[in-house]
Amino acid sequence: MAEMSRRQPIVAVLGHVDHGKTSVLDYIRSLGKNRQASVMAREAGGITQHIGATEVPATLLNELCSPLMGGKEFLSPGLLFIDTPGHHSFSTLRTRGGSLADIAILVVDMMEGCQPQTLESIRILKQAKTPFVVCANKVDRIHGWKSINGRSAAASMKDQDAHSQGLFEQKFWDLVGQFGEQGFNLDMYNRISDFTQNIALVPCSAKEGEGMQDLLAITIGLAEKFLDEQLSDVEGASEGTVLEMKEERGLGKTLDVILYRGEISKGDEIVIATENGPQVTRVRGLFRPRGMAEMRDAGDRWDAIETVEAASGLKLAAPDLDGVLAGTTLRVLSNVEEERDEAINASRKESEISIELDEEGVIIKADTLGGLEALAFELRNQEPPVPIRSAGIGPVNKRDLRGAENASDPLHKVILAFSTTVQSETADELAKEDCNVEFIGSDVIYHILERFETWTEERKIELEEEKREKIVYPGKIKILADHIFRRSGPAVVGVRILGGRLHIGQRLLTIDGNKVGQVKSIRIGDASHKEAKQGDEVAVAIEGATVGRGIDEEDILLVDVPASHARRLRKLELTAAEQEVLDELTALHRAEDHFWGR
Repeated sequence: MAEMSRRQPIVAVLGHVDHGKTSVLDYIRSLGKNRQASVMAREAGGITQHIGATEVPATLLNELCSPLMGGKEFLSPGLLFIDTPGHHSFSTLRTRGGSLADIAILVVDMMEGCQPQTLESIRILKQAKTPFVVCANKVDRIHGWKSINGRSAAASMKDQDAHSQGLFEQKFWDLVGQFGEQGFNLDMYNRISDFTQNIALVPCSAKEGEGMQDLLAITIGLAEKFLDEQLSDVEGASEGTVLEMKEERGLGKTLDVILYRGEISKGDEIVIATENGPQVTRVRGLFRPRGMAEMRDAGDRWDAIETVEAASGLKLAAPDLDGVLAGTTLRVLSNVEEERDEAINASRKESEISIELDEEGVIIKADTLGGLEALAFELRNQEPPVPIRSAGIGPVNKRDLRGAENASDPLHKVILAFSTTVQSETADELAKEDCNVEFIGSDVIYHILERFETWTEERKIELEEEKREKIVYPGKIKILADHIFRRSGPAVVGVRILGGRLHIGQRLLTIDGNKVGQVKSIRIGDASHKEAKQGDEVAVAIEGATVGRGIDEEDILLVDVPASHARRLRKLELTAAEQEVLDELTALHRAEDHFWGR
């Protein structure tokens, strides 16, 4: 029988969109359907729907997995599956010690293998050091595969024909390679003797209900084997993770919470982390959805309860819940002053968001503290690391926009938002054409990083172009024979650009270093142009020059570059021809001024 001094393991189900996370959770929820006839039946061991979680009791697990267990029974009271709405990615659900989940099921579509979100999940699991099992879902899509509801994966494997087994092996080895690249040894769950060295893969079809008992048995087996200490840690201060704040009809402002340690009762004093620091308040009511009401639309079907024990999902009503930071810790306050102060101080620290900030950098936002930490962690691990000037929880607002506008580095005029929204007025400003702040938001961190990288590259090129516009670039031109259109006031001559470029307003020199005059206009046919590039033949008006006195047909002239521009040009990517002209100009000027352009 389950020992009461243990809590049930909290299990997260994660993976790439459309790979079957929802099907796995739906299958788990459906297990107890035949026991849902009455509340009594439910209390006696049917599945219970919590807030943001689904509980499968040990009696049901023992019954389901008995063929695989050889008469052994699970120690835990059951499994609690975190089952939060889509916008709460696993990475955002943290406790102080790491992930809110004790163990995870990573769902991978057998036919598609690892996708971007799979890889993101693997990195997060690695970072949080969370043990996990791979559910190789959708085996029923392998050509010729026959599934039978309720059959174990091992029995199913033996029952397939050679062709289907061959296709399965091929997909299996592809996955082994993909996990190997991430630093994990993946193997079939029934071939593993040492679960500390290998990650178990369980072939499943959540849709057909095949291999699911193996998945549950391996999950609970791993939890019991490696998390004994964690699951027995039921003493001490009661704590939970705040999923979100909601306004509920008849209840007012409420918090959805997953309690992972201790217990909470109606009337308890609690402290939560808000954007204005720790907030102490008192629990006015605790609620659970009635029966199997789907969490997200349980409406007013709430059962009031007096006390809840970990691990459990619950809804809590209390005054003064404004500004609570999702993903932070809710703590039940004790009557011992020392412990009480400790809890309030811990809450204060969480309110302050302990992400290291830089003097200069980008602005980041997320819907929860864990999400913010996950985004900050990934930005710090970029090559080179991305500096962060401001980090906050909640929707993107005017203050974030002003902060990004005031960044002195144009490459930092950007807001990166993970799983959060933008306030409508701010969204209107961001959408304006003259807005110089880039907004990059997504529910997948790696999409944010990819888009940020692309934007940075494009912005660098634009900035280079802008610099080139303002800076005087070296150029070399030749006055063409028989192309003297006017001798002076201004002189108008036909020239060919031999190298670099020629721009209106630039001053010209002879190759001996004598000043010639200034370019007043550049024309090709009847059209005026601002600049001409290497290879162009154009008519140029030169103010201050006289043909026959200082310049003549077939003369070669250089575009003069100010000394300060020469210094800047050395840091830019010049073409070979531009570099050659710059070297020639430098030699000319340094004959008179040894330090020119240094």
